[in-house]
Amino acid sequence: MSTKKMSRVLAVAATALAIGAGAAYAAQPAMHGGPGGWHGHFMKELTQLHDQLKLNADQEKQWQAALDTMKQGHEAMRANHEQIKNQFKAAQQQPILDLNAMAAAHQQVEQKDAQLRQQTTDAWLKFYNGLNDQQKTTVSTALKQRFAKMESRHEKMRERWEHHGGAASAPAAS
Repeated sequence: MSTKKMSRVLAVAATALAIGAGAAYAAQPAMHGGPGGWHGHFMKELTQLHDQLKLNADQEKQWQAALDTMKQGHEAMRANHEQIKNQFKAAQQQPILDLNAMAAAHQQVEQKDAQLRQQTTDAWLKFYNGLNDQQKTTVSTALKQRFAKMESRHEKMRERWEHHGGAASAPAAS
């Protein structure tokens, strides 16, 4: 694995500290929101981790700051993506698309989103660095379990993709 890829994996792991889903939550534009679905499951897992950690007052402040940063980042990303969606709709009304302007707008949103993800990473790392070794072990165990689940899901997706691709390329029976 390259150093750049390893750094990205570590950044995702750090951001994902809250049950391995913090970054994913912050990066989702508007998908799976509401009281149920992915968002509800994620918040339940976060609450369970929070309860297991038995935080002191200072750690609790850092937890809340990280959680608030993550939520605010998620909302800002949703707004960014809504803005770019509206810009693209408006651009499509023109007889000739201005692909340069569309690319520049997309790049600007990507940069804003990257800054928001970094703020979330920094907030969770500040929280994590304030934990004692026992608490870090609890977080590490939760992350390892989450990573194993993610790998299992990815493996199932690969198997389905291979099966689908194999069926599509098979000659039709006559």
